[in-house]
Amino acid sequence: MRAKLFALSLAGVIAGMGSAHAATDINFWHSMQGALGERVNGLVNEFNKSQSDYVVHAIYKGAYGESMNAGIAAFRAGNAPDILQVFEVGTATMMYAKGAVQPIQEMSEKVGDPINPADFLGAVASYYSSSDGKLVSMPFNSSTPVFYYNKDAFKKAGLDPEHPPKTWKDVAEAGKKLRAAGMECGYTTSWPSWIQLETFGAWHNTPYASKDNGFGGLDARLEINKPLFVRHMTFLADMSKEGTFTYGGRGDASGALFTSGKCGMFTGSSGNRANIIKTGGFEFGTSSLPYYDDVKGAPQNSIIGGASLWVFAKKTPEVYKGVTKFFKFISSPEKAAEWHQGTGYVPVTKAGFELTKKSGFYDKNPGTDVAVKQLDATTTENSRGIRLGYLPQIRDIEDGEMEQIFAGKVTPEAGLENMVKRGNELLVRFEKSVK
Repeated sequence: MRAKLFALSLAGVIAGMGSAHAATDINFWHSMQGALGERVNGLVNEFNKSQSDYVVHAIYKGAYGESMNAGIAAFRAGNAPDILQVFEVGTATMMYAKGAVQPIQEMSEKVGDPINPADFLGAVASYYSSSDGKLVSMPFNSSTPVFYYNKDAFKKAGLDPEHPPKTWKDVAEAGKKLRAAGMECGYTTSWPSWIQLETFGAWHNTPYASKDNGFGGLDARLEINKPLFVRHMTFLADMSKEGTFTYGGRGDASGALFTSGKCGMFTGSSGNRANIIKTGGFEFGTSSLPYYDDVKGAPQNSIIGGASLWVFAKKTPEVYKGVTKFFKFISSPEKAAEWHQGTGYVPVTKAGFELTKKSGFYDKNPGTDVAVKQLDATTTENSRGIRLGYLPQIRDIEDGEMEQIFAGKVTPEAGLENMVKRGNELLVRFEKSVK
């Protein structure tokens, strides 16, 4: 009996000692699966092993839209995760989710371990910052559109494989030569609304929407019916007519036209690089986005895709300390560089970029620094990004209208007017919903 009492007493002492030093749990919901999910788990495991005060639990919660909705629903139910990964087009939704979000720069300053926005690439930090320049979410997996081209096809068409097109006029001329050399298509693009409208506006320092593309207020409205957008849609529609531009579908669908060798030129996410290496049986090059060289201020900077990490409100100070330490860990030069080199996403910090450059990675992998150079700029009110509600739905409208334009069923002017009219109706609804 005494032995049993002693054992129980000893167990109680050990349990008490354990609880006194128990690590703080931090729940992290994300949308990375497959190889990317493994890399997220690897980062989390490294952090957990690096210290004993906090344990981050990485939990896959489905695709971006699903996880964002699940996170907001969990907050309303009183059981939100501590960290939620949200795609870039969900930024406005998260910012205007009243009382739900703890801005990360404010959080880090409160716990005495500030996260400095100046440490990040200019276009990345500005996208996830408030109007007063303070970070509201943590930059994590960021990409940007770049220009890919098939060097083997260029050689066959008599084009210089070391000097890719720089302007849209160059793209049109190269497209004709590629087609004449037997290519099925000259040029295609993925993510039409992201690349040909949102990024196109930023790259040419031209507003996509009023109120600094939405950063200046909820009453922002689309401005893509302006002359430069009409010019560009007309240009692509003309290329489509002559067979040098092929519309390959929404999202990343057109990537297959490039990797299969059917198209000689392709604009897509910098994150496409790994897939092109894996599935495209040809030598390819990576270059900066084409631009109209008679437009003042072009090229400016491209804008980001991907996602950032958001922190929910109403957590304990200890949780916020742990979240800040985790964010500092994943944004350290070494981890930012590893993430960039292993995934194809850009190194979101300047130090991560410099470390990668110093390692010789860019010399061994030409073109992998293009995305960083496009983003590392002092942004303008037209180029810091897009901050609009219902942006995923607006993109659907834009993609649908572009399909009509490229098929010759509506004029570029009419298609763009439809985008503005229908998109602005959604923006009015969003403005009313958050007031």
